[in-house]
Amino acid sequence: MRAPLPPLSSFPEETHPEAIAVHAAHRHQHPGFLVTLQSLSNIVVVALFIMMFIAQPFRIPSESMEQTLLVGDFLLVNKQIFAPAETWHGLLPYRSLRRGDIIVFHDPADSDLHLVKRVIGMPGDHLRLVHGRVFINDKPLDEPYAVYIPRGPDYYRDNFPRRIEADSAIQPYWWMQMLKLVENGELIIPSDSYFAMGDNRNDSEDSRYWGFVKRDEIVGSPFLVYFSLNHGPDEAAVPLPVEQGQSKNEHGTWLDWVRWNRVLKIVW
Repeated sequence: MRAPLPPLSSFPEETHPEAIAVHAAHRHQHPGFLVTLQSLSNIVVVALFIMMFIAQPFRIPSESMEQTLLVGDFLLVNKQIFAPAETWHGLLPYRSLRRGDIIVFHDPADSDLHLVKRVIGMPGDHLRLVHGRVFINDKPLDEPYAVYIPRGPDYYRDNFPRRIEADSAIQPYWWMQMLKLVENGELIIPSDSYFAMGDNRNDSEDSRYWGFVKRDEIVGSPFLVYFSLNHGPDEAAVPLPVEQGQSKNEHGTWLDWVRWNRVLKIVW
């Protein structure tokens, strides 16, 4: 006949069945929490690494790149595509900067700001605009991305470089530099410098107004529109309800303001 089990009170505290169950539960809980914390830490480290060295988010604030990029587009920018190959040799793809590339760079007039434009002129190029059309080394440049929304005549904007009179939007330091680089009606682009313009040619303050983009001012190239909100100044939509101090239910939710056809759109 099997002997009866002793009462719970007779077990030492460390061997009490209930204590054993609690200890077992703690053994299962603590490692799980630590593993979760470690996983989150790894995710944060990877995210910080990506943002610092590989990709960084930006938002389009103006109409200068329409219709390629719209106000309200949120971009991921590849920060390594134009970096020296020896930086992460064998791990990430690199290539030389080319005409037609879209670039994000520090504003030459205010290094705390970022701009996004397209590379039009390369080092050594002879550049001029005639009635708004770009000529490089006396040959018209094929630009399927450029749009010309009517804005009225502007002789400086459309017939660049123009040495007769300065536009009020020109940065003074650029006006003085430009005058020294014009020969036979063409602007000669120095080494390590790039001439950048917006695709929305009649509504873009670009290299025509503030000068060249230096190679070391370039942050990277946008490659993806990861999100987009439909409330640009040229859109039919009115501002977001939250911007008017209204509840979301008055004009629908924020989901109604997303440009779904632009989410995860590749940038060309």
